[in-house]
Amino acid sequence: MLAASLLTGFQSIVSLLLYGGVLLWALAHAPWVELAADARRQHLLYGSVFLLCVLWLMRREFDSGLTFHFIGMTAVTLLLDWPLAIVAGTLAQVAMVILGMDDAAAFGANGLVRILGPVAVTIVISQALERSKPSNLFLYIFISGFFAASFAAVAAVLLGMGMLGWSGNLTPPDTLVEFFGYMLLVMFPEAFINGMIVSGLVVFCPEWVETFNADRYFQEPHDKP
Repeated sequence: MLAASLLTGFQSIVSLLLYGGVLLWALAHAPWVELAADARRQHLLYGSVFLLCVLWLMRREFDSGLTFHFIGMTAVTLLLDWPLAIVAGTLAQVAMVILGMDDAAAFGANGLVRILGPVAVTIVISQALERSKPSNLFLYIFISGFFAASFAAVAAVLLGMGMLGWSGNLTPPDTLVEFFGYMLLVMFPEAFINGMIVSGLVVFCPEWVETFNADRYFQEPHDKP
């Protein structure tokens, strides 16, 4: 993630306005009535915030102001769906600011990088899969879980590089091979963590996963005549 020192004041304001606008959109589309009536969903929301905080605390900080950590937004998005995933990510990011791990001035920029980008990628890939109405459980796990998480990590890196390029603080890799190596370093761990969480949820607690159609994926196969 990005320190405020890597961003211009204009960048911080524009990023905050963009992030705030999408957050308001998510708040307007969140299922508040169902959430208030379902204690299980409330616990899943709180648990997601806690999980994100734990993942984001396991970080590697550099003197330049850059910070690398696991994201986890793919699993949270599949679990809660995108409006509550953005809410959960925002609450976790507020906690990071309170703990002094993030800069308040970079709240909008980090929200775009670590929350909105990964959520958007996950939703696009997940909905593209669902349009074909698959019945194979492994398609959901590997495409919506592993595959989406890996590209969510790429989206976060590219958004971060875009922010740095905009502010003039980007130091690009020397070669495309080096850049591709960096991408692989972030893709595989992110895919593994999110994929394992999604796998466990759909196998043991499929009713918890808001984007998972248990009736279709767990239906008995029809015998061919």
